[in-house]
Amino acid sequence: MQTLFKNIMELVQVRETPISFVSGKDMNVLPTIKDAFLLVENGLIADYGKMSDCPDLKDIEVVDISGKTVLPTWCDSHTHLVYAGTRETEFVDRINGLSYEEIAQRGGGILNSAKQLQNTSEDELYRQSKERLEAIIRLGTGAVEIKSGYGLNLEAELKMLRVIKRLNNDYALPVKATFLGAHAIPQEFKNKKSAYINRLIDEMIPRVADENLADFIDVFCETGYFSVEDTALILEAGIKHGLVPKIHVNQFTAIGGVQVGVKYRALSVDHLEEMRDEDIEVLMNSSTMPVALPGCSYFLGIPYTPARKVIDSGLPLAIATDFNPGSAPSGNMNFVVSSVCVKMKMTPEEAINAATINGAYAMGLEKQVGSITKGKLANFIVTKPISSYNFLPYSFGNHCIENVYLKGKVVE
Repeated sequence: MQTLFKNIMELVQVRETPISFVSGKDMNVLPTIKDAFLLVENGLIADYGKMSDCPDLKDIEVVDISGKTVLPTWCDSHTHLVYAGTRETEFVDRINGLSYEEIAQRGGGILNSAKQLQNTSEDELYRQSKERLEAIIRLGTGAVEIKSGYGLNLEAELKMLRVIKRLNNDYALPVKATFLGAHAIPQEFKNKKSAYINRLIDEMIPRVADENLADFIDVFCETGYFSVEDTALILEAGIKHGLVPKIHVNQFTAIGGVQVGVKYRALSVDHLEEMRDEDIEVLMNSSTMPVALPGCSYFLGIPYTPARKVIDSGLPLAIATDFNPGSAPSGNMNFVVSSVCVKMKMTPEEAINAATINGAYAMGLEKQVGSITKGKLANFIVTKPISSYNFLPYSFGNHCIENVYLKGKVVE
């Protein structure tokens, strides 16, 4: 089946030669074609170019999108959207002066979510999660990574991962699964962290791998959670069972998590609100993607990832939502794109590259999504009539998307 999209005002993120990601000065380069066409065949991008070169094809569906911009769907490489219930009471606690750490010490935070999830059935968890997934698809997300980590025991973690697998099977966008059993120390292991780590390594990771429930292994490498040494042990166990590392680092403190991530060839290191010169240096000449999560910085009132320092050092950068109930309860990638321009001084070109091709790389999906490239999935956004792609981050808070297409079919 073929569909021709014609009279596109501007076709954005066109990559004739496939690339894995962009970095440094190249992040400010965003190839486009004005007055363009896009041909989709069997769910894939088959051809594109200027309207003056548009093929004269008979008996195919034609969609005229005059005055509108087309760009690849957002690639959200860091979410926790499978969770039970909400935590707005903690939101009020923070307004009243409690810190994230103080709330966690009182049994809130991740442990609060774990308690709710453990008491929620798998079908109900799926129902809640699919509503969130459908919402972010309508907001333009066409590839997503989802973590476990709100179970914190074997059965609850497996329940989360089974839900993620169901979402991947039931929806047209790629969904990547990450095992994050090392998200926090369960209450029953409060003074026995090493025993919980042993359980992760000896019981939980092998079971996740045996049931083929995850692509990645993740650790919250942070003061008060898991140390660099803990992280190394858990990543080694994950790698042994075929799981690719992706880790939380430098959210509140810089303790060497970036270094352990690079050592174990992590696909990405995520958060990076706190960055030292040595963290920048170790990422150079590595294959590890730095990922910023500005929604978390906005919601918690903590520093933003120093994007200018990262990019101006020649590194790549991806951006993601961190969608979760405690520190970033929004999966809106449009807000993320806008916020990095406003708060992190990224150009619209850098922001769109970070949210598409670099985000795809941070999930191992750069060969499938993230750019307008022949052979990739026809996952793309059609905007409302706008003056240019710069309007997307400029007009924050406004819904500029008219339609989202996954595998060439409009999302109803």
